[in-house]
Amino acid sequence: MNISKKDALDYHSFPTPGKVEVVSTKPCFTQRDLSLAYTPGVADPCLEIEAHPEDIYKYTSKGNLVAVVSNGTAVLGLGNIGAAAGKPVMEGKGILFKRFADIDVFDLEMASENPDEIIRACQLLEPTFGGINLEDIKAPECFYIEETLKKTMKIPVFHDDQHGTAIISGAGLINALEVVGKDIGKVRLVVNGAGAAGFSCADHYVRLGVKRENILMCDTKGVLYKGRTEGMNKYKEKFTADTKLRTLAEAMKGADVFIGLSVADVVTPDMLLSMTKDPIVFAMSNPNPEIKYELAMATRSDILMATGRSDYPNQINNVLGFPFIFRGALDVRATRINDEMKLAATYSLAKLAREDVPDSVRKAYGGQKLQFGREYIIPKPFDSRVLIWEASAVAEAAMKTGVAQKPVDIAVYRLQLEKRLGRAREIMRTVIEKAQRKPKRIVFPEGEEEKILRAAQELMDEKIAVPILLGAEARIRATIAEHGLSLEGVEIIDPAIFPGRAAYVEKYFKIRERKGATLHRSEEIMLNNRNAFGAMMVHMEDADALVSGLTDHYPQTIRPALRVIRMQEGIKKVSGLYMLVMKKEIYFLADTTVNIDPSPEDLAEIALLAAETAKRFNVEPRVAMLSFSNFGSTAHPLAAKISRAVEIVREKAPDLMIDGEMQADTAVVPEIRATTYPFSTLKGGANVLIFPNLEAGNIAYKLLSRLGGATAIGPILMGMSKAVHVLQRDAEVSDIVNMSAIAVVDAQEKERTDARKSRIGAAA
Repeated sequence: MNISKKDALDYHSFPTPGKVEVVSTKPCFTQRDLSLAYTPGVADPCLEIEAHPEDIYKYTSKGNLVAVVSNGTAVLGLGNIGAAAGKPVMEGKGILFKRFADIDVFDLEMASENPDEIIRACQLLEPTFGGINLEDIKAPECFYIEETLKKTMKIPVFHDDQHGTAIISGAGLINALEVVGKDIGKVRLVVNGAGAAGFSCADHYVRLGVKRENILMCDTKGVLYKGRTEGMNKYKEKFTADTKLRTLAEAMKGADVFIGLSVADVVTPDMLLSMTKDPIVFAMSNPNPEIKYELAMATRSDILMATGRSDYPNQINNVLGFPFIFRGALDVRATRINDEMKLAATYSLAKLAREDVPDSVRKAYGGQKLQFGREYIIPKPFDSRVLIWEASAVAEAAMKTGVAQKPVDIAVYRLQLEKRLGRAREIMRTVIEKAQRKPKRIVFPEGEEEKILRAAQELMDEKIAVPILLGAEARIRATIAEHGLSLEGVEIIDPAIFPGRAAYVEKYFKIRERKGATLHRSEEIMLNNRNAFGAMMVHMEDADALVSGLTDHYPQTIRPALRVIRMQEGIKKVSGLYMLVMKKEIYFLADTTVNIDPSPEDLAEIALLAAETAKRFNVEPRVAMLSFSNFGSTAHPLAAKISRAVEIVREKAPDLMIDGEMQADTAVVPEIRATTYPFSTLKGGANVLIFPNLEAGNIAYKLLSRLGGATAIGPILMGMSKAVHVLQRDAEVSDIVNMSAIAVVDAQEKERTDARKSRIGAAA
């Protein structure tokens, strides 16, 4: 990635100078708003806080507000450039807090190199902030400042330059040792850079299991050895070793691990060659590492390397730590960030790196193949799962160690964190939980596809569904192994050798014998058309649901199912629906995928099915039948068609809230109806939108998802007697998992409906 000086300066100056702004969380448009926000209304929360000091977390932003404090004495690799020059970095820190953990930040640049002045300033600001993030303060003053603040303040204080690097590199170290097969208690480790990060890393590695006697630390003058006097201080004394080694080159001979926290190009190829087999090298100097990545890889083929750069594998980036550590600490109102919380953060990151990586993350990194191994030992910053895994681990550790003042239920807390990732995740979590109560068998005709296999792994791990994979077993097993999956116990069916295929052929022929089928043709279809085979499995009750369409166009996927599986009783046409999840609202749009020019009867049927689907997602339907006309404003057959559909729905479901025909803005803006069409029976904004034809529905959902920022979930197929659902071509793994969960819930509902009908039939 090439970023020019002009690019960087333009980014920071246009359209508004700087990178942050203050945004109000409450309306302030009317006199009443002003009276509530300030005088006289503001007096009431002030008095409540005076009487109950803990209520400051209830009535102010303190609980989600962190101060990024710096004096600019050790800014990035730029050195002591001063507080003002360091402000762009601190603003950037604020962006990362907000982007990755939804934490608000004020950056405070202090024009002092006196540590006691910085300490006093932070202490005086304790009523304002929920936590303090110390940043870019030179050693050894940074140690004194942090130690003092931790002792004197009752909010979390965290020096990221020290602990952030330690936590993230610690996760990388655990996984690197796993990859090369070395015991953390036996490895010999060299740290180059006796500064804040170096000391913290060494301490943290000891807590992880590295023996202190197996650590050698070096600075610009060589090894920190017992008896050395040159360039020493009390912090360096702690890491002196009883050794005759004096130089970095000597220290690296026979070492298993090199940790670079120093300057560029201090490690030579000869030094690398002197290390043990499968050496682990974390060259974290920025912007240029202790040895260039290309040179290191050319020197040894068995090296496992990480850097601080994003353009090479295994970036050790502090953004994986501080936002999520503070998130967990703030949410349980921790009084400090202790060693146990740091360890919890490290272990959570190490564990997450071993999980399958979502497609969304791969896309964010240019489609890289991200799989646990030598080039992927730590998660990527844009992996949204880091928030859930790390913050909850930190919160749990805070509670276990007694520093949490507001304990939480971790299971509930993880769900709350998930909500921060967006409404779509929240909705799908509800569906997934329903699916997990009674998982169903889903057949995947595209069982040889990598994405299907990765989705199947997640479905099995999370106990959402029981996948059945169609395809050649040898090919499926090879793909499973290639991508590091297990899928232990998964059912694989190859139609070519399936012993029950003859029964499927006979049944298919029976269904289609008066629709042009022959026995020979039926045999060919069952052998070569896996969508048809999967549909037969569902029809024969060898599977409960079918999910397909990753590699086929929509018609090729749905047509075989329609030929085998009957529609719901009383339903004349199948239709398609998309659920669009906005920031605050959820909308159900139909028909968006199947019926080109539906009749009034078809539209009525679609509306009823869409309303039932909304209820399945715990949404009370408010249905609007859309047109270019408002309640007869335009006398046209197309408008009359919609009006007639409304009449039919009201006859069949008089309790359903529905109205039309109406324009789209009339549907979703209740004020328009209240002022212009007060007679409308639709109350509130519509959340189920029925389009007059496929053209309108398809265009609308795609525009809303692409330009309107909505998350589209679907297509959800409505009207089938069995659970059959179609994927979008090239769907991501998360989409496949979501659609599978929907298919399971659909199958559960159909099972309940069938059971209810059986009971009624038996009673009759």
